[in-house]
Amino acid sequence: MVNDLESRVYELVRKHDGVYILKSKQKKLTPKTDFDADLNFDEYEAEELIEKFFAEFHVDRGRFCIRTYYPDTSISLNPFKKKESIPVPNFTIGMLIESAKAKRWLYD
Repeated sequence: MVNDLESRVYELVRKHDGVYILKSKQKKLTPKTDFDADLNFDEYEAEELIEKFFAEFHVDRGRFCIRTYYPDTSISLNPFKKKESIPVPNFTIGMLIESAKAKRWLYD
């Protein structure tokens, strides 16, 4: 069951996910939906969303840092060099929902 607060979080995320001509093509959002892996948000899209989230839901940002979820990556000019994968923690809609309930960022 989705309550009003959760609905508002989903609505905010949906606004940042883009426009779909066909509703059937719209991505299904769940608490496990990851901004990077599932929605393909880049650092700037995720940062814009989280700033609006903190303001709209009056959530204390604590020590939140976008670099935790979108670390700097070095750029190689060598096209044959394999890009190194950097492990990052999940950054999900569920994290926003739980933090909105608590009125503070719960994940440092």
